Amino acid sequence: MARILIVDDEAKIREMIKKYAVFEGYEVAEAEDGFNAVQLVEKNDYDLIVMDVMMPDLDGFSAVKAIRKIKQTPVIMLSARGEEYDKIHGFEVGVDDYVVKPFSVKELMMRIQAVLARGKHNSAEENSIESFEGLTLDYTARIVSIDGKRIDLSPKEYELLFFLAKNKNIALSRERLLTEVWGYDYYGDDRTLDTHIKLLRKSLGEYQKFIVTVRGVGYRFDA
Repeated sequence: MARILIVDDEAKIREMIKKYAVFEGYEVAEAEDGFNAVQLVEKNDYDLIVMDVMMPDLDGFSAVKAIRKIKQTPVIMLSARGEEYDKIHGFEVGVDDYVVKPFSVKELMMRIQAVLARGKHNSAEENSIESFEGLTLDYTARIVSIDGKRIDLSPKEYELLFFLAKNKNIALSRERLLTEVWGYDYYGDDRTLDTHIKLLRKSLGEYQKFIVTVRGVGYRFDA
């Protein structure tokens, strides 16, 4: 049974999400603010966190940054603000998915299923390390190194880079990338993919050259 932590300062929203999550068979814990969430994550292991952005004292972005220092638990962010800047900031601190309020709880449950399913797939991967010039990918340990120095990527950046590299020299459509990396139940748009590609290229520095845009199709890892 997967364990989910719901973090929101509004009790009604926590209760609404919890009702559906319990019905889907998840074990649910709650936190009313960012500080409480960080404390719970320090003491317990969760399979996924649903985190609100706007909370008193410690907001969702700051809470995720603190959590990422100790654990890599997948996070779905909830926000009443849908601006691209907020989404980019969320992905930069390590958020796996982003849901804008008001939202459908049924859709949120499907997104939770997709993120959890992707996590199980990653954990089942065989031990493998590949190098492309000075770029080294350790698939099992989820470590990316540039010229021998480890770099930090968000969970989705890891998944996107690894999927591209494992399918090197193959033009991958936007639809396939969204399906494979975000899950079969993903309801977002191409801008989410483009934002992650932009962030990933920035993180890879000179080795961003391996990620090539295929006009009218999607992207390809050239190596």
